[in-house]
Amino acid sequence: MTEENDETDAITRKVRSKLAARKRDDRSAWRGLGMFGLVGWAVAVPTVLGTVLGLWIDSWAGSSRSWTLALLLAGVTVGCLNAWYWVQRESRDD
Repeated sequence: MTEENDETDAITRKVRSKLAARKRDDRSAWRGLGMFGLVGWAVAVPTVLGTVLGLWIDSWAGSSRSWTLALLLAGVTVGCLNAWYWVQRESRDD
């Protein structure tokens, strides 16, 4: 019976803590701008890296396939998944 009470007390504390945090609502414009910047960099960096790597492979291999385009798309995909991860992580913390 005490184990059940301990779990109930822990859940009650967590709920009270989350409700108190929602009342504070410490979100600011700076936090929003920071998140906007994080998402931008999360997409831009893999895209640029994929493009540069693709250009290097195209100049080195000389094949008929465009590695630049393929790795550009791969970089955008990785960047979008990365941005999605960070947005989900931030929304869970709230």
